[in-house]
Amino acid sequence: MTIDVDFLKPVLALVLWTLVMWIWMYALRLPAFAKYQINPDDARHPGTYSDKLPAHVRSAADNYNHLHEQPTIFYALMFFMALTGGNDNLAGLVAWIYVGLRVLHSFVQVVVGKVALRFLVFAAGTFCLFFLAIKEALRIFLMSPAL
Repeated sequence: MTIDVDFLKPVLALVLWTLVMWIWMYALRLPAFAKYQINPDDARHPGTYSDKLPAHVRSAADNYNHLHEQPTIFYALMFFMALTGGNDNLAGLVAWIYVGLRVLHSFVQVVVGKVALRFLVFAAGTFCLFFLAIKEALRIFLMSPAL
């Protein structure tokens, strides 16, 4: 069995975007810690210092954390499809749309800050995951020959 590397490029793109968000988070956080005189040891537990930071600094950290939550479903689906033959052009297109929506979600969360808009982008990405999961469930449970 060979793995379709082109099909998995959206996975790599989202991993890279997550690392970009790590850089963005610390590019905002480290200067804010200095400006607001937050001792790093006081930041040992999440939320213990968040009231001292501006919203956009907190939002970058929140977004970085969000990129470790729902996208785990995306990663699992993509590897499942790649390993079981569900890696068609439609799934690849929807995967790229999902990645684009996650990047857009990051910008909305950190730069724009409008929760309603962020929710719409998040919901659109979630629909992409629903589509991929249902497509795969139909393919595997209804269209695959019995074992």
